[in-house]
Parts: sequence; C-alpha cells; structure tokens
Amino acid sequence: MATMREVAARAEVSIATVSFVVNGTKKVTDATRKRVEDAMRDLGFSRNPVGAALARGRTRILAMLYPAVERRLSPTAVTFFTSASRRARERGYDLVMWPIGDDTAQVSVLAGTGLIDGALLMEVRLDDPRVAALHDRRVPFALIGRTSEPDDLAYVDVDFPASVREAHARLRDLGHEDIAFLTGDGRAFSHGAVARARETYEAAATASGSPVTMLSCAEDPGAGRELGSRFRQEHPTTTALIAMNEPAVPGLLIALAHEGVRVPDDLSVISMGSTAFMAGMTDPRLTFMRTPGPELGEWGVDALIDRIETPDAPLPQRLLPCEYVAGDSVASRG
Repeated sequence: MATMREVAARAEVSIATVSFVVNGTKKVTDATRKRVEDAMRDLGFSRNPVGAALARGRTRILAMLYPAVERRLSPTAVTFFTSASRRARERGYDLVMWPIGDDTAQVSVLAGTGLIDGALLMEVRLDDPRVAALHDRRVPFALIGRTSEPDDLAYVDVDFPASVREAHARLRDLGHEDIAFLTGDGRAFSHGAVARARETYEAAATASGSPVTMLSCAEDPGAGRELGSRFRQEHPTTTALIAMNEPAVPGLLIALAHEGVRVPDDLSVISMGSTAFMAGMTDPRLTFMRTPGPELGEWGVDALIDRIETPDAPLPQRLLPCEYVAGDSVASRG
C-alpha cells in the first residue's frame, strides 16, 4: 500500500499538504487538492476514515451503551435503537451499539479512545456507575432513563409513574379491586424504570384501598410459566394483573390456560411497556401500554447531539408516558 510520502512525491507537495487533504484539517487550493487526489488514485492510496476523524478531533460516531450481556435485547428495546440510529444519520452522525453494562473500566476505556463523540445510555439504574465514568472522562452523554438524582443530567425517559397510574385506574374503572403488579426480579429492582413503577403501583393500590400484591420473576418465558402454574393457588382473589416483565408474559399466559385460568374472564392482564409485535404473540392478544421507543430513541439522540454541539444550552429533560392500546386480555369485572 502506498504511503503519504509516496503520494507527496508524486504530487510534488509536502507530506503535510497530503495530510491536510486526507484528514480535512486545513484548506488547500482546488488545484493542489486535485494533484494530491490524482496521485492517491494512481498509487492506490486509501484514506483511513477513522484516522481522519481523529485528526479533526471529531469522529461523528455515537455509542449507545446497552448492557446486552445482562439484559437481552428484546424487540421492544430494538425500537429505541433503530429510531436512534435513523435520527443520528439525519443529523450527520453514526450510531453504534456498545454492549457495556456496569463495567466502569470498559466505559473508561471506550471514553478514552477518542473514537466516539458521545454516549447514549439505556437501561439506566438508580445508581448507575456509567454516569460517573463518562463524567470523569468528560465525554458528552445523555440517558434514556433516569438515575435517582437526574436534575443535573440530560435525559429522556418513559413516564412510568403516569403509565402505571393509568393502567391501574382503567382496571379499577372496570370493577377490579385486587390488582397485582409483576416485574422482573433481582437486578431489575435497581433499574430506575422498575423502581419508580413499583413505587407508583404501591401508592395507587394503597390510595384506592386495594391489596398490594407485588410479584416478580426472572425475565424469561420459563419463569413466567412457573409463576402461572401457581398463580391462582397463591392469589385466589386477584382479578387483574399489570405485567412489567415482557419476556415472562407469554409463558405466564400459557401456564394460566393450562391451569384453567381464563384470560380475560378470570384474570385481566395489561402488559406494561410493550409493542404491538409482542402483544400479537400471545393468545389472547394482549392489551398493552405501548412503549414510546421510536419517540424516545429520536429524542435521546437529539439530547446527546445537543450536549455535543451546544454544551452550554439548558439540559434537555423530557418524559413521555406509554399509550394504552386495547387488546383482548382485559374485561370488566362482574
């Protein structure tokens, strides 16, 4: 492969001038640029786009940090990434998925490479170590989600408190009094979305004089089956369920049917934070609260790029609730 020195000799210019043309770091005359580019073509010299970007001090590459090793990338989560990627391209950036979880050493290494202009965080925990790691490295970032103290952060997020209140109120209006709430277990409790949703459900149930029935299981269809097989025995008076555990719901409904629990006649089910694609995978077709993934993916990218291009502007902070979508898994009581 030809070198810059050989290109410079062929074009009869300095190596520095070749670098200016390759990296776009300094303006040269049209005639000089043509001579350099002709020499590059004749010698088969290939530009290194990453090297050129680093030389300019900007790569126009954004990283979406998603803990794919810890949490599977569901079709609903994909809606965030696809809309974010499309929005990034519209604004002249490229978005890459980076499967980094709580490993702050990896985050620090990525931030220190200079390969990215900024980072967009998903699956945000109440106390998320990635935030401190990016802050320490002075890398612009924004969150799709919120920590426990988000006032000084750029974020967009699903308004799960408002969404849970709506789902609970709809079920109450249909005559349901014993309404259970299902989330993932273990590490899921530390996620800002889950923690806020659980807190809101407990407050809504308490305020309405209803029992507080908090359930959890692994985010897996098999765990949903196991829960469904013992659900009626353990919760004989429960007539409705708000399920914020999308992967477990198909298994749950299968097991309920095997146990003779009819949905929605015996148990109404609302899937919290889902998509029409996932709702259509069950029988009956789920009633769900639609995750605003396409909207938040775009808003998240806008928030991040605004931090990169106008760092002194007010912090973007936006919430958007889920949208109720009627299916066949909810019925009135009595």
